[in-house]
Amino acid sequence: MKQFKDKTVLITGHTGFKGSWLSLWLKQLGANVSGISIDIPSNPSHFEAANLFEQVDDHRIDVRDTDAVKQIIKDIQPDFIFHLAAQALVRPSYENPVETMMINAIGSANILDALRCLDKPVTAVMITSDKAYDNIEWVWGYRETDRLGGKDPYSASKGMAELAIRSFVDSYFSEPDSNVRVAITRAGNVIGGGDWAVDRIVPDCMHAWSNGETVDIRSPDATRPWQHVLEPLSGYLALGAALSTNIALHGEAYNFGPSAHQNHSVRELIDEMSHYWESVRWNDTSNAQQHLHEAGLLKLNCDKALFDLQWQPTLAFEETVHMTVEWYRNYYQNSTASICDFTISQIEEYTKLASERELPWAIV
Repeated sequence: MKQFKDKTVLITGHTGFKGSWLSLWLKQLGANVSGISIDIPSNPSHFEAANLFEQVDDHRIDVRDTDAVKQIIKDIQPDFIFHLAAQALVRPSYENPVETMMINAIGSANILDALRCLDKPVTAVMITSDKAYDNIEWVWGYRETDRLGGKDPYSASKGMAELAIRSFVDSYFSEPDSNVRVAITRAGNVIGGGDWAVDRIVPDCMHAWSNGETVDIRSPDATRPWQHVLEPLSGYLALGAALSTNIALHGEAYNFGPSAHQNHSVRELIDEMSHYWESVRWNDTSNAQQHLHEAGLLKLNCDKALFDLQWQPTLAFEETVHMTVEWYRNYYQNSTASICDFTISQIEEYTKLASERELPWAIV
């Protein structure tokens, strides 16, 4: 992906799970990376463990702060923006619904509003979520033209963000000579090393098992499109690179998910993780009373990304789980290891596999 070499790239949410991996990958591609985040979202964090302070131009800014967002974008003058900053969890959205909607919807609007003031070409990849779809839990994968919605505040906030993004595209960036090009991405349940967010299955398991503890599992039979963090990131990068040179992609939305046959239950995920970690113990708490809605089935159709971008996932389910558990094993059991170096080695391993499997995005 030569389009990023020597370019200025702004990542919002760069201290988060996806953002920290994307920051390292873009550095490997030769980009000058700046990031804005309100804080470091977890302790421990991948951002700190990999010493990303030393590798990116790091700024503490709340995406809800309209003036601060405008000023930093004016100062940085980015060529590319990847907007990942979000309140990214379903269960906390029940506790703070308005805050979730402000961060996810108004934050997205603020980014695009700031781009109106730039007098240079800029490509913006706006990351929302597969949960933006009005999920009726059918067996078919959702397509980009399917209805948006959401039963919980988080899902609703992502649908709101998409409405705001489309409004800005139609209202301010619709002319053929517009300096701003925008696309939307939707991805599913991402796993991988360096995720320590609360109420997430893999971090909960890794933390508990590394301490010889038992982990409680709320919905062992819930099915998700599990994918390694590098899978959607490869899609974001492929989309950003293509969008910068192809105006036909402007205003489009794309799903980035695993192959349809890779939907697996939480129970199957834990069973696969047990192949790579000793002393796996867990409790099924699904019979305990629950008041909060959690989707049981959600799948994505990624045919559009294949047709327009020649993008498709690289890893099988077993490879996804193995890479994930190996990262945590390295973190918890090898105190002398460089987390930054190990993360980069997994990026290199992933891109090598993609190239060997002749995936077009890895060959370009």
